[in-house]
Amino acid sequence: MRHDVLIAGFGGQGVLLGGNLLSYAAMDEGKNVSYFPAYGVEKRGGSATCTVVIAEGAVGSPVVGSPSTLVALNQASLERFGSRVKPGGVCIVNSSLVDASVLGREDIEVVTVPMNDIAMDLGDARMVNMVALGAYVAVTGAVTVDSLAGGLKHALPERNHRFIPANLQAIEAGAQAAGAKKA
Repeated sequence: MRHDVLIAGFGGQGVLLGGNLLSYAAMDEGKNVSYFPAYGVEKRGGSATCTVVIAEGAVGSPVVGSPSTLVALNQASLERFGSRVKPGGVCIVNSSLVDASVLGREDIEVVTVPMNDIAMDLGDARMVNMVALGAYVAVTGAVTVDSLAGGLKHALPERNHRFIPANLQAIEAGAQAAGAKKA
C-alpha cells in the first residue's frame, strides 16, 4: 500500500499544517511517511505546497513528480499541477474557488468539494485545510478520520488544542461532502 498526495494552495490556507497533520495520522497508524513542504517567501498569499508519501514499506523519496492525488485549494494550483496527476489518479478540488472544468482530463477522477463554503458554514474560513483533509481521507482511505483526530494533538501547538473539536468537525464535514460525491 502506497499513497502520495500533493496539497497545493496559497499561503494562509493551511497547506503545510494539513500535510503535517496527515503525516502524524499516518505515523499513528504505524505507516512510514515522508513530508516535503515548500512555500514562497511571502507570509500569506504566496504559493504553498506539500507532498506527503504514506507507505507500508520504505519511502524512497519525498519528491513526487506525478502524484496519485492532487488536492487543489486554489485555481493557480489546479492549473499548475493538474497535468501532473498520474493517469487513473484523483484530483480533489476546492470548488468554492476553483473551476475544475479547465483541467480537461478524462483519465483521472475529479472530486469537487466546496471547501471554503463548508469552512465558512462552520464559522471559520481558516479551516479549509481540515475540510480538504477530510475529503482526502474519504476519497483515498490513506488514513482514518480517527487517526487525523489523534494527530491534531501533535500537529497543533498546545495553546491551540482548544480548537481540536472545531477542526475535527471540519474534517468530518469534508469527509461527508466527499463521500456524498463518491456515492
